[in-house]
Amino acid sequence: MGRIKLAILGGGQLGKMMTQAAKKMDFYVTILDPTPYSPAGQVADEQISADFNDKRAILKIAKKSDFLTFEIENINGKFLDTLEKKVNCKINPSGKSWRLFQDKLKQKELFKKAGIPQPKFIPVKIFSDLKKAAKKFGFPFLLKSRFNSYDGRGNFLIKEENDMTIAWEKMKNQKNYAEEFINFDKELAIMVARDFKGNLAFYPVVETIQKNNICHYVMAPAKISLLAQKTTKKIASDIIKLLTGAGVFGIEMFKTPDDRVLINEVAPRVHNSGHYSIEACITSQFEQHVRAVCGLPLGSTKMIVPAAVMINILGERNGEADLKGLDKALAIPNVSVHIYGKHETRIGRKMGHIVAIGESLAEAFKKAKQAREYISI
Repeated sequence: MGRIKLAILGGGQLGKMMTQAAKKMDFYVTILDPTPYSPAGQVADEQISADFNDKRAILKIAKKSDFLTFEIENINGKFLDTLEKKVNCKINPSGKSWRLFQDKLKQKELFKKAGIPQPKFIPVKIFSDLKKAAKKFGFPFLLKSRFNSYDGRGNFLIKEENDMTIAWEKMKNQKNYAEEFINFDKELAIMVARDFKGNLAFYPVVETIQKNNICHYVMAPAKISLLAQKTTKKIASDIIKLLTGAGVFGIEMFKTPDDRVLINEVAPRVHNSGHYSIEACITSQFEQHVRAVCGLPLGSTKMIVPAAVMINILGERNGEADLKGLDKALAIPNVSVHIYGKHETRIGRKMGHIVAIGESLAEAFKKAKQAREYISI
């Protein structure tokens, strides 16, 4: 086979950890990202500094690579359809799948046709559609952007009638849909990998704990009933069958107090909820994704520890990054600290993460929380 050449569009933390996994297997990795010396560019063999939709730059990186994949979702899917015909480079996920992932309303419509359980929704084109949503769902309900929404960006919780005008003024210039509010007791996630042959590998179901619409903690494995576990994996399996392409997919769901499970969103890439797998699983999500998109056999997803907790390190100020407290955090047994190498910190920006492993979730959570209190950046 020779030395594999992998291109990654996106140079953030996900690209960095994918690159680190690929370099472990001696891949030649090229990154495309507009920010010079990006986190992934710091560990890759080469970085091309260009916009994510610079067609010439993407063509250049594809021509010099055997395989191409992504860590970001704002790539022109139609261009990807034609790109693979021009180069001897395998692209995953496909352009068709990519367009589906970019448009969350299209996702929901596909899942509805397939009978996948999910919150009810309606498209919102004009203000009167919000009134229809209020009548259909009652308060509260959500107004969501179809495109470029992540970490709570593009979401507006409408709690009462007066909020509809405020939400509309804020979001009327983009394409939206309304969604019923689900009274859930846990948010769940599962990472699923698929190889070129269609073989699937499921990671454990985890619980994610959000604050201000950003993931703060991931608890692995989730403390849920066997029924909820089986339901989550069944839904994940049904969803993957609807999609095309190889790689790791992050699937987020809601669980209600009566153990109903409903799909929330799907990400066509490695995901924040799978970071714990570096320390806690035989094959991390990052190595798994690299294997999958490069036509290699999938690895075992089995956890090698009883419990793991991941805590995100989010920026708490605006300015130049200045890491402190690493020595104290690492003095805690079975704690690992990942710093992404971003030069500027901003309030709420993901600057790194901590993983603690233990004999129980309670033990791992205590260690992770203590370590996070020591770190500032």
